Amino acid sequence: MVFHVISGPNDDVHVPAVRKITVGDLWQALARGLEDFREMPSHLPFLIIIYPVMGLLLGRATYDNNLMPLVYPLITGFALIGPFAAIGLYEMSKRREQGLDTSWKHAFDVLRSPSIWAIGALAVALMAIFFAWVTTAHAIYQSIFGIDAPKPMGEFFATILGTPEGLRLIVIGNIVGLGFALVVLLLSAVSFPMLVDRDVGAAVAVATSIKAALVNPIPILVWGLVVAISLLAGALPLFVGLAVVLPVLGHATWHLYRKLVV
Repeated sequence: MVFHVISGPNDDVHVPAVRKITVGDLWQALARGLEDFREMPSHLPFLIIIYPVMGLLLGRATYDNNLMPLVYPLITGFALIGPFAAIGLYEMSKRREQGLDTSWKHAFDVLRSPSIWAIGALAVALMAIFFAWVTTAHAIYQSIFGIDAPKPMGEFFATILGTPEGLRLIVIGNIVGLGFALVVLLLSAVSFPMLVDRDVGAAVAVATSIKAALVNPIPILVWGLVVAISLLAGALPLFVGLAVVLPVLGHATWHLYRKLVV
């Protein structure tokens, strides 16, 4: 099983060829992702997941001021584990592409995938990156503001948005966060859809993702920017937009994979 997680069956470490794409292909992938969402609307499950989690996080931070510096890193860090969270969407897009039944019970078919252990291993890696980001963000906050007594919410936001130290925190924190996001983009641009689609190991999937990014640096960077802007836009109206943005991006990622990997 260990070898299968790393290299796939029969110790196969062959990395498939990747195509060179254009920025126009990204818009086509997004358009097809939107079509999938219209045919297989999934906003209700995402609302059921998003609101309790976000509400619990924000509510807890309201009563425990020690958590206030972690709210932004936790919310933005969700993008780091998003590629794994969308594996059910990749399965549904795959089934629709093949003309198969697309009732939502089949989203769980991925759990019976021969690559499920590789998917789990890569998910653990993304979770490690996520916790590393949250820890780093908190360390940056403490390096600028020190380990002081927790501040009430209003005072906390006034300090972050209205002082030179707060501006420094915003700039440094977002630059470091961008670095974490680029690492995840490089590792997972196509790796999870590939694991859903093929019986390969995590190492092969990650190597293919890195190869696709190196062959298509501009489109992949633009894709990362599109994902970041879309998540921000979806989060602004009290997170309600994420119920549409997340599934559309998930479906679109499948179509991007199909364009990239031969």
